[in-house]
Amino acid sequence: MRWIYWAKLYDSKFQANCLRVRIEQDWWVKGYDAPKDVEVLQLKSGKYAVRYCWE
Repeated sequence: MRWIYWAKLYDSKFQANCLRVRIEQDWWVKGYDAPKDVEVLQLKSGKYAVRYCWE
């Protein structure tokens, strides 16, 4: 599996989850293959990151 990290970090989990849902929905709506997994991670700094992967 190859993880791809979104370039921006977010201050709140809500903001990161909004991006997570957008990634899941945009791929489906536009007809592309959807990522296998999309995750929100909290970093030691307290900020949130989003990553996704394909098989």
